Amino acid sequence: MKRALCFSLACFLFISCQQKKPVSVEDYFATVDSGVQVAGIKMIPIQTPVGNFKVWTKRIGNNPRIKILLLHGGPAMTHEYMECFESFFPKQGFEMIEYDQLGSYYSDQPKDSSLWTTERFTEEVEQVRKALGLNKDNFYLLGNSWGGILAMEYALKYQDNLKGLIISNMMASCPDYGKYNLLLQQQMDKTVVDSIMLLQNKGMVNNPRYDALLAGYYDAHLCRIVPNPDPVHRSFKHANMEIYTMMQGPSEFGISGRLANWDIKSRLKEIKVPTLTIGGKFDTMDPEHMKWMSTQVQHGQYLFCPTGSHLCMWDDQEHYYPGVIGFIKDVDEGVFPAAGK
Repeated sequence: MKRALCFSLACFLFISCQQKKPVSVEDYFATVDSGVQVAGIKMIPIQTPVGNFKVWTKRIGNNPRIKILLLHGGPAMTHEYMECFESFFPKQGFEMIEYDQLGSYYSDQPKDSSLWTTERFTEEVEQVRKALGLNKDNFYLLGNSWGGILAMEYALKYQDNLKGLIISNMMASCPDYGKYNLLLQQQMDKTVVDSIMLLQNKGMVNNPRYDALLAGYYDAHLCRIVPNPDPVHRSFKHANMEIYTMMQGPSEFGISGRLANWDIKSRLKEIKVPTLTIGGKFDTMDPEHMKWMSTQVQHGQYLFCPTGSHLCMWDDQEHYYPGVIGFIKDVDEGVFPAAGK
């Protein structure tokens, strides 16, 4: 009995010694930039086929093992609606980087329409990664909505640079997203749906009535906190609707822009890095599809948010953040469930 206890204690001490040392408060908040301190904000130069521009980033904290780059949705929304992560990641010692993609409010906003493609945005993320010194030993990519598309595209081309991938509230097929939207429409008042489509088909999306008609759909499926939290409000206020409409269509009520035929379902099996997919019960996206995605990547896990919508980082924080934080910690500690496959 004594021998067994000694053996168990030795195993415990060995495992404890193998665990990663947590980042101290002093190290986390250590000054890493010389000169005038600018709250971690850095304008990063980006090269494109039509010229050079700059994109806005903000680094919070310093952790050599866990650096999370946040990709906002839209396209051409802003980092602002993702500011809620500031209430959770720093407490865990996670370094996080907020980022406005090219064309978004805090970054340069060129007018050349050839820039607004998934391929060009993917190359932008890679340039941002290099500028921030992120690599396979510390780089986690978390994308929500359109940011999820961008995260998947990045992983398909550059996953050797990643430590972990988080696809939040995005399906792997925009045609399938469109079909799911039709199912959600069947749950709505038919006169409201018909009115929305009439105004949309007539190109009257700037009509105040169009926004008013969409309000119920948004409150039910986009963000269930009404009125919306201030960061969400600011992000909508600052959206670049020219880019958004070009790529997504005039609203979240279906999809009709350049992304309408985007589909990488058959390529999910190529993603080999630890991957978390997230869906909400009331999402604009099909939660069952996002659960299925987790079974198609090589090392996947699914997080379901039972009270969440498309922005479940806001309206289901009770499930969202423990799930995301647990995934990141498991990957960091090398105990992610699928890592040994």
